[in-house]
Amino acid sequence: MRRQFAKGFTLIELMIVVAIVAIIAAIALPSYRDQVAKSRRADAARAVGQLQLDLERWRAEAPTYINCKVTITPDDCSASPSTYPPVPTSDFYTISISGQSRTAYTITATPRNAQAGDRCGNLVANLTDKKKPTWATASCN
Repeated sequence: MRRQFAKGFTLIELMIVVAIVAIIAAIALPSYRDQVAKSRRADAARAVGQLQLDLERWRAEAPTYINCKVTITPDDCSASPSTYPPVPTSDFYTISISGQSRTAYTITATPRNAQAGDRCGNLVANLTDKKKPTWATASCN
């Protein structure tokens, strides 16, 4: 008498496959989230760098950084050179400028929305430092 074998998967085999998929997902998901946060930080660094370039263009035509309030509309500049610096926009960072003087300024990118709990904190660029922008957390620099 010939025995018939059932075709298909056993419950044990399916449970092993589900466990393997769960382990892979548990490893991949945090890595994916880190990469998304890293790309958002790169976007903030780009926005800060763009504002630095725009402010230097402004300074090439104006004697000081004080004369221009960096906002959305060009009408806020008391002396309006053609290179008015607009504020770069970012969905996950608020870009602001402070400490404007004749020869210096400070640009800060503050995380917001989904990036609000980011481990790197604020990105700060000081003209007086003559260095690249730095993150609040040293491990992110």
